[in-house]
Amino acid sequence: MKILIVGLNYAPELTGVGKYTAEMAEALVAEGHEVRVVCGPPYYPHWRVAEGYSAWRYRSEVRDGVRLKRVPLWVPGRPTGVARLLHLASFALASLPVLAAQVAWHADVVMSIAPSLMSAPGAWLVARLSGARSWLHIQDYEVDAAFDLGLIQGSRARSVAHAIERWLLTRFDVVSSLSAKMVERAILKGVDPLKTYCLPNWVDTRVIVPLAHARYYRELLGLERRSLRQTVVLYAGNMGSKQGLEVLAAAAAELAGRPDISFVFCGSGPARAMLEARCAELPNCSFMALQPAHQLNELLNLADIHVLPQRGGAADLVMPSKLNGMLASGRAVVAMACPGTELYDVVAPRGVVVPPENVGALVEAIVALAADPARCAALGAAGREYAERTLSSASVLGALNFKLGELCGQQNAVVHRNDLSSEANGLSHEKLAEAPLEPTQVD
Repeated sequence: MKILIVGLNYAPELTGVGKYTAEMAEALVAEGHEVRVVCGPPYYPHWRVAEGYSAWRYRSEVRDGVRLKRVPLWVPGRPTGVARLLHLASFALASLPVLAAQVAWHADVVMSIAPSLMSAPGAWLVARLSGARSWLHIQDYEVDAAFDLGLIQGSRARSVAHAIERWLLTRFDVVSSLSAKMVERAILKGVDPLKTYCLPNWVDTRVIVPLAHARYYRELLGLERRSLRQTVVLYAGNMGSKQGLEVLAAAAAELAGRPDISFVFCGSGPARAMLEARCAELPNCSFMALQPAHQLNELLNLADIHVLPQRGGAADLVMPSKLNGMLASGRAVVAMACPGTELYDVVAPRGVVVPPENVGALVEAIVALAADPARCAALGAAGREYAERTLSSASVLGALNFKLGELCGQQNAVVHRNDLSSEANGLSHEKLAEAPLEPTQVD
């Protein structure tokens, strides 16, 4: 098949949407498809264009078999609400001439990645003009998040934005998202349930594996030289407004008198400066920049306890992709989520869940796990089993390839459908979080 992907972010970005879009495109090329991608220059999570790239020029390149067309965009130094909108609009506008040129290519599928939803109309129009099937993949409900997190305010603006969003979502042949509850949200916005699909982010469980001895980062940070063995509490990933990282700073301050518990923060983003400032006087905190991809397994195994903070207002608007690596590493996870959310449903049977923004509950959970290595090991093993069963890249991307073939009429499949997002396959939405991706499992 010929597959055109339109998405703001792409490799060599190490985290977030760009990482997953690139891995998906490369996997489709490996299946024999011809894949083209319209994207911006790499800038995330540092919010500055990477060295060797330009924010103002169009650029063509081939990366791991995928043909890329990078388009100009404006990258704000401080990504506030209005600045983010202008940033997304700049990509949507700059991509239009490139998308127009793709009509003559006659793609079989045009897939738009949200964010940014602003570029979805152009992708949909190309699909219509070229006779392709249209697919919208929602990594983040950016309209809901912008209002619920206070980035944009006003009831009139909310009503208009939701009306436009609803109109757009109902135009696509397929609308997918990361979890059952995120798919349900698409249905509530007017999408036909038979046009929805659950496409979770994945983890390569052959690369991210539990390590019996992970000393590299402990030695690098000087943790091995301390008199007491350190229980390492690790946060690794984007440092943005949706994470609520001030809760971790407060928890570290509460535990500053525990010389056996250390906090390590690894990543970049708009909230990093705030976090560093709040932890500057705390002896139990260490900071690292984003680490190379080949070091990710060693980094994740640095943790005795992974922490996943989340603002209450972000529940089910996003499904944190960093959770996949945490679970695959076989280490205990403490997440902040409310009952009934997808994050709660995934973590609760195989980790510890505490209420969002509740510092006392987070501290209590960390102290309890630090005192109980056997429980940590049991939770880590349960998380690893879940990652292998439902989140492996071979399983998820193999199922996606099948779905694409089915969408384009290249699969004659009636019984063996992988339509995980609708109740037509006999799975209720409440079961989807636990359901393996069989019968198309290939790993």
